[in-house]
Amino acid sequence: MHTANEIVSNIREASRLLVRELGFMSATLAGTELPASAVHAIIEIGHSTPTTASSLSKTLNLDRSNISRVLAKLVEAGAVIETPNASDGGQKILSITEHGKDILDRIDKFANEQVMKALNNLPAGSAPEQILGGIRAYAAALRAQRLGEEVKPVEGMAITSGYRPGLLGRCLEMHMQYYSRAVGFGGTFEAQLATGLGELLNRLDSPRSEVWVVTDGTKICGTVFIDGEGLGEGKAHLRAFIVDDTLRGRGLGRKLIGKAISFVDDHAFTETHLYTFRGLDAARRLYESCGFALAEEALGNKWGKEMRIQHFVRIPSR
Repeated sequence: MHTANEIVSNIREASRLLVRELGFMSATLAGTELPASAVHAIIEIGHSTPTTASSLSKTLNLDRSNISRVLAKLVEAGAVIETPNASDGGQKILSITEHGKDILDRIDKFANEQVMKALNNLPAGSAPEQILGGIRAYAAALRAQRLGEEVKPVEGMAITSGYRPGLLGRCLEMHMQYYSRAVGFGGTFEAQLATGLGELLNRLDSPRSEVWVVTDGTKICGTVFIDGEGLGEGKAHLRAFIVDDTLRGRGLGRKLIGKAISFVDDHAFTETHLYTFRGLDAARRLYESCGFALAEEALGNKWGKEMRIQHFVRIPSR
């Protein structure tokens, strides 16, 4: 049995070894000519929903002067572009260019191979899931300590179906907290979402429509809806998929989507549709892993701001 001091010492030693073996002691990282800070910036901008310099500074644990220098170099290199945020003139939305996507693809390829080779070298009987759980928990604890947040154990949260009081208000709150900051959505988006979901709430007594919520005690921390009637016979509409900012990246979104997909398959829907916009790359990878494919993309003003609207469709295999 290790003492507390021994555990701390061993964790520190393992952390140093991890940093070295991942290549963070080198001037460049992940097979690129970029330093670690720029590599992480490319990953976050490319894999996350649209973000700003302020949000990226918090995510990467870099002060404003450092993040400004990193972004200036990436913009100069043609890897990142900045566009005005309609809801906040002092902030700009960050996105990667085609050149940036090429860099991101190389980073992902390098990192995926690095991780796979290490997993293949694990001793017999080792459980990759336990390693993942341990790393995630430790990283979440470090981040929470830095930001003064409470660590929320995913294991203690529940995913349940059906309406509950305050569902619409909390769903709107999570959407607006994120999308107003990230892409500048305002009153038009909130009004449309409120109207559409308000109508859907009145149809949740139908056996072909449902909602699932993530709850932390009595607090709603995530939602996803299936509207089984709005698009016509045999078509399901996946709507209002959102997870609270403090819980992103911990697997809850995949579990929520899984509940919705099981529902549409159990009810023999022939098609499932969802609408989103270009730039939500992390969400797109999740959708595609569940069988959705991009059916249409066009410039539009669906939510009060001109952007590339994407329409995804999933047709179950029979």
